[in-house]
Amino acid sequence: MTRPILIVGALALAACNPPADNTAVAPATNNPAVAVLTPELGAPDYSARAAAGDMLEVQSSKVALERSGAADVKAFATMMVQDHAKSSADMKAALASAGLNIAPPATLPADMQGRVNDLTAVDAAEFDSRYMDMQVQAHEAALDLHTRYAGGGDNAQLKALAAATAAKVQQHLDHARTLRDSLK
Repeated sequence: MTRPILIVGALALAACNPPADNTAVAPATNNPAVAVLTPELGAPDYSARAAAGDMLEVQSSKVALERSGAADVKAFATMMVQDHAKSSADMKAALASAGLNIAPPATLPADMQGRVNDLTAVDAAEFDSRYMDMQVQAHEAALDLHTRYAGGGDNAQLKALAAATAAKVQQHLDHARTLRDSLK
């Protein structure tokens, strides 16, 4: 099975094998975190990227809980910590139920950790806007990941989880966009 190649993506975890002839071009997006090339996505890659996305959302939202002064931003951040902790637990349970011995990464990839570090250094006056921009981008990338795996993944149990997760991520994305737009 060919592993996907992600080009300059927030979800890129490691260099993968070159794509085979079944490489497809991802839908057009303004989000640099979304994969440009999307060959068939396997369970190890999907679960690692989903786990990294959850960690990014949780860690950045914990920063927002400390730094934001806006009640609606803090409420969103609280929801992110809770929902993405649940998403991670659901992934671990699905992997175990499917009999897959795949351990999610324990730490954020360097590029994602850099985004969290940058967020901690943002000027207080810009924090809420930058945090919500990050949340919109992260949820766009997550929606793409879960939707792609739900449609073409290699494990039926994970495909079902991906479909259910995509629906929740879409709700988060809609909420994040509304909140982001209200800050402008």
